[in-house]
Amino acid sequence: MSPLPAETHDTKAALHFSRDSHSLELSILMPCLNEAETVVRCVRKARSFLERTGIEGEVLVADNGSSDGSPELAHDAGARVVRVAQKGYGSALLAGIRMAHGRFVIMGDADDSYDFSRLDSFVDSLRAGNTLVVGHRFRGGIRPGAMSFLHRFLGNPVLSFVGRLFFSSRIGDFHCGLRGVDRGAALRLGLSAPGMEFASEMIVKATLAGWRIAEVPTVLSPAGRSRPPHLRSWRDGWRHLRFLLMMSPRWLMLYPGTFLIVAGIAAELAILHGPIVVAGVGFDIHTMLYAAGATVLGVQLVLFSLLARTVGVLKNQLPITRPLMRFLHVFTLERGILLGLSLGVVGLGLAVYSVESWAHARLGALDPATMMRVAIPSVTLMLAGAEIVFASFLLGFIDVRAGKPVDSNS
Repeated sequence: MSPLPAETHDTKAALHFSRDSHSLELSILMPCLNEAETVVRCVRKARSFLERTGIEGEVLVADNGSSDGSPELAHDAGARVVRVAQKGYGSALLAGIRMAHGRFVIMGDADDSYDFSRLDSFVDSLRAGNTLVVGHRFRGGIRPGAMSFLHRFLGNPVLSFVGRLFFSSRIGDFHCGLRGVDRGAALRLGLSAPGMEFASEMIVKATLAGWRIAEVPTVLSPAGRSRPPHLRSWRDGWRHLRFLLMMSPRWLMLYPGTFLIVAGIAAELAILHGPIVVAGVGFDIHTMLYAAGATVLGVQLVLFSLLARTVGVLKNQLPITRPLMRFLHVFTLERGILLGLSLGVVGLGLAVYSVESWAHARLGALDPATMMRVAIPSVTLMLAGAEIVFASFLLGFIDVRAGKPVDSNS
């Protein structure tokens, strides 16, 4: 086994490597962490694909701190090896994409679960103009023992469904590890997830950016290594779900908040003139109080979703959309203050009415059922108004319109 060169890039190991490194059409990228049992087979399969097709390309291994000799084995098998200090599946892939020399990058795990000698459909799809091509294991075939029952029938289907629902994506297999991408476009996408959630991040951001995305059937085979997988089902599953939720303030906060507002106001109005009975169950001021809490919480969630959306734009994590620009054009600081103060004044008026009623009763005891029907809406309106006023100031402080091009049709 020859020692790995000290330089980060080993240009001699690249297949069909021309003097102009940027003239390569394809980089076959493999993230690697202690894959000594399989990395040689993967590199040789990738080399055989380049030789069979005559594609100007390279095999690139992004090593993430292996201690079992994987980098040296990959180098000796004909791969260019780059060291990635920052730990994580996403970190290795992102660094590999940055250091790749090909116009296209096809990435896949170095555990021999994907056949790198059969990448024809990925290359054809990329050449046809698709910016991202994702493998679909459920269409291509999952061989016995390749995927656990939990991942096959719960984790992948549920998380892929959530991704399609939240982002109007058509991708059926969000977490397939074999995928191809236009390198230049990928570098402009703002990818940053360090862990396994990188797979979801790439599809979500590509979808939001309006990329042409295609899926091709892919066969998943059992991993060829004997050590336990790096993937941790519940931990990494949560990281995927957390990412999807954080990238979709609508589903995380806007829609639940809107539901709470509508349900809360409807319940308050229904009980406003007296108790109601539904299927023998009575609802009175106690229900009204909980409905008021739901309304206030709903207003908070809606405002939080708007704030999260604007912060996402500032951080270049979410795109600036026409609906958002239209809303921010209408919902100015002054109009937000006016709306909040108007609700607060109405609530204060109800509070004054309550005090006057108490004064007419010579500050004596009042019927709680009657007075709470006034006090609860009063408090609800004042709290909601105050939240809108302060949220308007915060939105004004983080105004995303500054420096952002405004669509002429907005």
